[in-house]
Amino acid sequence: MRKTVKGLALSAVAASVAMAGGYKIPEQSLNSMALGAAYVAHTTGADTNYFNPANMSFMGEKRYVEAGLTLAHLPSIEYKLVPPYSAKTKTENIVIPNLHYVSNPMGDFRWGVSLTAPGGLSKRWNSGIQKAFAEEFTLKILELNPNFSYKVSDDFSVGGGVRFLYSTGVIKSSGQVSRDMDGDTYAFGYNLAMTYKPTSDISIAATYRSNVNLDEEGTAVLKAGPTVVYRGKADVEIPLPAALNLAVSKTWNDMFTLEFNYERTYWSKYKVLDFNYGSAIPAGLVPFFDAPLPKNWKDTNTYRIGATVKVNDRLTGMFGFAIDESPIPDSTIGFELPDSDAKILSMGFRYQQSENLSWGAAFLYDSKKSRKIPAGVNPNPILANGGIFKGGGAFLSTIGISYEF
Repeated sequence: MRKTVKGLALSAVAASVAMAGGYKIPEQSLNSMALGAAYVAHTTGADTNYFNPANMSFMGEKRYVEAGLTLAHLPSIEYKLVPPYSAKTKTENIVIPNLHYVSNPMGDFRWGVSLTAPGGLSKRWNSGIQKAFAEEFTLKILELNPNFSYKVSDDFSVGGGVRFLYSTGVIKSSGQVSRDMDGDTYAFGYNLAMTYKPTSDISIAATYRSNVNLDEEGTAVLKAGPTVVYRGKADVEIPLPAALNLAVSKTWNDMFTLEFNYERTYWSKYKVLDFNYGSAIPAGLVPFFDAPLPKNWKDTNTYRIGATVKVNDRLTGMFGFAIDESPIPDSTIGFELPDSDAKILSMGFRYQQSENLSWGAAFLYDSKKSRKIPAGVNPNPILANGGIFKGGGAFLSTIGISYEF
């Protein structure tokens, strides 16, 4: 069951931390945070390895390293209905690290590696009624992503690599029946990239990250009142969906760069949440703990635009805006992930301290749209009455430092 919680936590990631619908966190560096992840065609630092490894071919002859730290402040989400059903989640503060490295070129080849946290969540409800469904959903995902690039010609490059993921999670609910689950898993995937430069100031790029099935395995304790009805193994499979990015950037006079990015995330892979246990649980508790839960998420579109302004030889400013869709239909939304469509605003700067050293900071605001759930469309016994989810979203602050040698 703890394993199950972890799986649910995966599905709840978006509600709490991710800056994208579902449970992804696309911003994994200073520049990407400042540009609202409109950072695929025009990548310039060590984080190029993660966002578009094909662009490593067009970097300078040096080696590049970058580290960053993000503080995510997650305001409470309020569910409004008649008392006693109205409630709020707890606010959360989460630290998200990242680290990137790009080697010097070896002929037409180059390699790099990144350590990121591409998804994560922490959602906790205070009230007794919501606690019966999602007292706590916490998820952490770490990804190690080594990549290579190959320079096919002066204006065309390809790249790709392997995704090594590790995740841990906790799920708790308490009421007449309760669950306490935790678990972890290792998983693997791949990513591909290409960049074409028809002119020196235009870049056209495409990247693809594969779907990764997270088969969370761990232990669960299920209770009916104070009585333990199951204690043992549990597992659940949750997809971390594939994503396609298409991007184009244009630079004017080496001073101003504008990038447009379209992302398609294939959330429709997430059709059902189905828990498995090491042995049968009492038949009367199957509807609470072992009945497959339809999800039927939909593929989503995200539209991003980012602007980079070189103020002078030392100072660079960055700005971003994005429109992001939620993949969750009204019929399957739950208290573990009350997600909604969002608008994202971001800004930041980078300061060139010396020839080799630069540092900076960025800020991002994820504004979630209030979501009204019509009565009679959701099978959840509370959400069946309808209601409105308000608030939530996120405030992210990032600091980063880069070095070339």
